Amino acid sequence: MTPRGPLRLFLDSNVLTGGIVAAWGLDKAVLSLCAARICRLVLAEIVRLEVEDNLLHHAAALPLPAGEHVLADYSMLLTLTRPESVPLPELEAVRQARALIRHAADVPVLLSAIRSQPDWLLTHNTAHFTPVVAQRTGLQIATPRAFFQALARGLA
Repeated sequence: MTPRGPLRLFLDSNVLTGGIVAAWGLDKAVLSLCAARICRLVLAEIVRLEVEDNLLHHAAALPLPAGEHVLADYSMLLTLTRPESVPLPELEAVRQARALIRHAADVPVLLSAIRSQPDWLLTHNTAHFTPVVAQRTGLQIATPRAFFQALARGLA
């Protein structure tokens, strides 16, 4: 909790997808914090589109009841979290911000995070979302593990 309310967590698609499809783990724990509204899910449109595409592919590879369950879990997550939405960045802004991050596909994600100014950007993509990117943008970027470690330090 911050003075302005719950921690706002911007989740990259790999954390969001992992939390939905995994039986357990830190990704799922992050989603549980958001579902309980202890933290606020910040969901960028670009991330939502990628997650939905990933989940459809994942569900199609499963037996029918299991695939439907994955999609129902995602729908329930959105209902429980009532995420804060971040619209797609303008194409010109994406072009201008290309130098901020090494991988071009991550530019719209990064711009969405900058626009929303979350307390944390959580990702497993530390090869692209590096400490240099965090410094350039002023974003606090971490893996779910590092996020929980920081929370634990704050509670001690």
